[in-house]
Amino acid sequence: MSAVTLDAATAAVPSPGKTNLSPLEARPWTRRFAALVVIGYAVVSLIPLAWIFFTGFRTPEDSIAYPPKIVAPVSAKGYVNLFTTRTRVTPEQFAQLPPPATWYEQIARDQQMVIAGPSRFRDRYINSLVVGFGSTFLSVFLGTLAAYAFSRFPVPGKNDLLFFILSTRMMPQIAICIPIYLMFRAVGLNDTYIGLILLYTVVNLSLSVWLLQGFMDEIPREYEDAAMVDGYTRWQAFLRVVLPQAATGIATTAIFCLIYSWNEYAFALLLTSGTAQTAPAFIPTIIGEGGLDWPAMAAGTSLFLLPVLFFTVLLRRHLLRGITFGAIRK
Repeated sequence: MSAVTLDAATAAVPSPGKTNLSPLEARPWTRRFAALVVIGYAVVSLIPLAWIFFTGFRTPEDSIAYPPKIVAPVSAKGYVNLFTTRTRVTPEQFAQLPPPATWYEQIARDQQMVIAGPSRFRDRYINSLVVGFGSTFLSVFLGTLAAYAFSRFPVPGKNDLLFFILSTRMMPQIAICIPIYLMFRAVGLNDTYIGLILLYTVVNLSLSVWLLQGFMDEIPREYEDAAMVDGYTRWQAFLRVVLPQAATGIATTAIFCLIYSWNEYAFALLLTSGTAQTAPAFIPTIIGEGGLDWPAMAAGTSLFLLPVLFFTVLLRRHLLRGITFGAIRK
């Protein structure tokens, strides 16, 4: 065997302690370092959420203790105060009250108070569900149709229209709150579900159109052409061919639209006061004796996070692919 053959055979056998990795493949220490960075970032990000969650199970005194208490007795006062309206009675009236019938009545009695009725939190929570999911549905529905039109048809002034749609998100919301308030008051949309749903839909529509157009552009036109050759109409091809292919983009867009509608505060505070007030505008107004009821606010915030969390987990398999979709073209 020649020297050249021996050298090639020797080079083909990996030496001890070395691995055959392509130039684009991460080294083991790089992967471990990246994992540590991600885990550290996740832990730091979750600390405020964990603190809010545990504050909901503390007493008002422990929630404002200084220095802060890491470990404190568990109490359900925050959730009882969140869902009930309580009132204080005279010592004579308190002595004549019958024994408490439920555990939450007992918690109110421990505070020398009686439950006068339910609070407004449940109604405000339902308002958030109606407004948030209603505006998300409209934003995604209208955005899908508009994105399909921009992607497939020769729209006159397409680039100008797309820039105009995007420009609606450039102005700070606080700058347009007063004009929006005056317009809504003139047409009778203040403190209504329809008013908030329409407003959030308009704000989200620019994001929806821009995201979904990228997904529509990535779907080959040949799929629709083949379907129409087989006898489908344009509408049938859109429903049966394009929409299933765009499911990832639709799910991703829905998550981002819901996050905005669910967390929006400025418009909800200015345009609602009673009937259509949402939870973000209501939670900061929870007042206890001597000031803000921090355990009740923390309990409301913890419950407020659940719908978006469940919705995101439900669509999680689409989320990562949807965010990176279109980064690498064929």
